[in-house]
Amino acid sequence: MKSILILGIESSCDETATALYDSEKGLIAHNIFSQIDLHKQYGGVVPELASRDHIKKLLPLIDSLTKENQLDLRDLDAIAYTAGPGLSGALLVGSVVANGLAYSLGIPSIPVHHMEAHLLAPLLEQNQTAMPFVALLVSGGHTLLIKVERIGDYKLIGQTLDDAAGEAFDKAAKLLGLDYPGGPAIAKLAQSGKEGVFIFPKPLIKKKDNLDFSFSGLKTSLLYKVQELESKNLLSEQTKADLAYAYEDAIVDTLIEKSQRAIQFAKVNSIVIAGGVGANTKLREKMKDIFSKKGIEVVYPSIEYCTDNAAMIALTGLYNLKEGISNESYEINVNPRWSIDSIYNSHG
Repeated sequence: MKSILILGIESSCDETATALYDSEKGLIAHNIFSQIDLHKQYGGVVPELASRDHIKKLLPLIDSLTKENQLDLRDLDAIAYTAGPGLSGALLVGSVVANGLAYSLGIPSIPVHHMEAHLLAPLLEQNQTAMPFVALLVSGGHTLLIKVERIGDYKLIGQTLDDAAGEAFDKAAKLLGLDYPGGPAIAKLAQSGKEGVFIFPKPLIKKKDNLDFSFSGLKTSLLYKVQELESKNLLSEQTKADLAYAYEDAIVDTLIEKSQRAIQFAKVNSIVIAGGVGANTKLREKMKDIFSKKGIEVVYPSIEYCTDNAAMIALTGLYNLKEGISNESYEINVNPRWSIDSIYNSHG
């Protein structure tokens, strides 16, 4: 049987990414252009600027990817693209390019749910992750706990009630005068911080049966502490490092505690950590240490597959194609608020 070659396109936020995935050979190649430098001066992603940059970068990335791998667009069997969730304008750029190319080539276009792709990202590197498992999807826009029975069967069991963990890191970095993105900046500063100097609340921890997250109160606690220290002229670089240490600790400990509860609730023996915050070193190390003692398997994608990428979009597109899911009308439809537990009720 002929192998299937899929082009993946990711443009949900501030990464423009493309990938080539072969059903027999696996991932052939992928590339990513990050807009961090573009948005850094604003302290966060500016949606209009993100969309414009996707327009500039997407076709050249596709062109370079195919040429570098001695392939032609006519070699493609399908094109997968992120249809949601994400920024409306950014998603529309990817959808227009994917559906326009697919229509011109006479091949299927496949809408992909961005968070489902993060769920399946570990499969880019290993064929089997024990199912069922719990997934912690933690990024700038999302903090979710999901029970994965099998590919295509997902149950949302916990989510953030306000800010996502990545968003909480970004806002904290801004308060401390650090660069965007906040997660890596806070983690780097925290390395020179001291334990126990400050202690921040761990939201919704006391309710033992609660699997939801809330980070807005934690952010407010940091704001008040920074204001107090500034008023007393005590906000030194070491003090900032100590604050970063305590703040990172509060987020990491909350994520771990909720993950432990989710594993007990779902009655599973493995957890997948995905999304950009999944690259946090402290989270990785503490999660491995705590869960290995309990006999729980912890699975992380490599760092390059934690952040937004098109390799996971292409892989998920292949699964969808095999299930007969495609955008048969090539309609330019995106769903910025697409919930993961309604993927197979409404595609885009």
